Amino acid sequence: MIRRSFFRRNKPEVDCREVGKVLQSYLDGDVDEDFTAKISAHLEACKDCGLEVETYRQIKTSLASKMPAVDPAALERLRRFGDELTAGD
Repeated sequence: MIRRSFFRRNKPEVDCREVGKVLQSYLDGDVDEDFTAKISAHLEACKDCGLEVETYRQIKTSLASKMPAVDPAALERLRRFGDELTAGD
């Protein structure tokens, strides 16, 4: 389980980079309740991250139903998002 303390303590909000690092765990329900609330609030407020979570959900749904095709535009957005997140490392 990923806990908020995994990142910075006493920080009231999460940023895009933090969300990107835990997005899969968030979607899998493997993030503690407090951190989940902060991620959810960020996703509601951030259009870019909100689109990415929808892309991940589409991919997960597609894989779960064994559908071979995933929207190529969604995959490209996902790749760009990942590249942007790791560009600062």
